[in-house]
Amino acid sequence: MRVGVIVFPGSNGDADSYHAIKVLGEPVEYIWHTERSVAGFDALLLPGGFSYGDALQAGAIARFSPIMAAVRQFAADGGPVLGICNGFQVLTEAGLLPGALRRNAALRFQSRWLYVRPEPDAMANPFTTHLQPQPYRLPIANGEGSYYLDSDSLRQLETHGQIVLRYCDATGNVTEAANPNGSIANIAGVCNRMGNVVGLMPHPERAVETIAGSADGLAFFESLRDWHVSAAPRQAVAMEG
Repeated sequence: MRVGVIVFPGSNGDADSYHAIKVLGEPVEYIWHTERSVAGFDALLLPGGFSYGDALQAGAIARFSPIMAAVRQFAADGGPVLGICNGFQVLTEAGLLPGALRRNAALRFQSRWLYVRPEPDAMANPFTTHLQPQPYRLPIANGEGSYYLDSDSLRQLETHGQIVLRYCDATGNVTEAANPNGSIANIAGVCNRMGNVVGLMPHPERAVETIAGSADGLAFFESLRDWHVSAAPRQAVAMEG
């Protein structure tokens, strides 16, 4: 499985994402934002950071980077795409994920460890399919991490199983106190209608080794690897057909 980590001016989670895939034991390469092709890659990661200094709004300028046309086509073809923190913001600004990320409710940058819980009714997707029904300890680091969309769109997300993660306490209970940034319905991650594009506000790539404080994040990338292995035979049959 060959993974590409897209780097924008101001990205600061690119090395963490690269390292996470190395820990997984899979090939990984950086892709500079001025590139126009992602040919040969099996999955794409849009890392955290402050692309273009978060000018105008987080992710608003990065969506116009030359590489994003290739990302859109890759996603349209069913390729797995994961946006983490600023990468999540870029995906919403680019229209690849529903909703928007706003300033945190407390109007302060949030940087701490917390817990998230996979949604039991979430549709299958490459990054959380094999997660267990338990809380996962991950860090956050964001100033515009409050996920928002209108009530009708929220119902659509729930109906189609597009809510991937919710903020919870250490026992797995979804409570208002566990919500670090005022995200609607405690939402910490969502996917598109196809399930192949996922956005997460927490940083699983910064929690892949216990020495860093938690290895819970590795499960997200192990899910990707397992998905790729299971998808390969289906892709081969489709090509033969």
